[in-house]
Amino acid sequence: MIQDEYFSVHAGLTINVEPLDENTACPDEEAFRLEIPPLFRVASECSELEESTERLLSNFGSDDSKALIGYLGAQNTKINLLLSYVLSQQDDPAIRFTTRTFGASRLSFLSPTPLATGRTVRMKLFLNAPPAAIYCYADVIDCQPYSNQTGDANGNSGDKNSYEVHLRYSQLLENDRDLLIRAALHVQQKLLRERAQQRSNS
Repeated sequence: MIQDEYFSVHAGLTINVEPLDENTACPDEEAFRLEIPPLFRVASECSELEESTERLLSNFGSDDSKALIGYLGAQNTKINLLLSYVLSQQDDPAIRFTTRTFGASRLSFLSPTPLATGRTVRMKLFLNAPPAAIYCYADVIDCQPYSNQTGDANGNSGDKNSYEVHLRYSQLLENDRDLLIRAALHVQQKLLRERAQQRSNS
């Protein structure tokens, strides 16, 4: 396989994968930007604002600012809860899958049917931290029978009819790529904290 430009993590994200007809091409950059649903644009912008706010608040250190920081943090939590609920309504159960791995340039998931290498798919990715949804296109770069008969830690089925599909993004906004980097870092940091806790308890 082609080497990944960005690191990937083993984690289960909810995704929607819609294979395009073989005669349907991936849209060019201009058409892609026009096609992105407004709600996905709002989600991306909200996540950017949240990151900017966090950087701004990190510069406050006096006791006088603690009340302001607490208030803004509470408002941010409310917005994130509302945003997560609204975004969940965009999830289509008919084409829902869970990632095995994901990163800022590719992802993998298990499919009950194989997808041909080079096939283009339309995708939605639903992030938990930061709460956001991403609309993009990707190409199948590999598809192999999945041999794990017991499933995996992400809740993916491991029956004999499963195929592990690897996708590389072909149309993805740079802001959304940044969101994927932040989400992967969040998962990595969480895993490191859990391992450190396990070592301290052993």
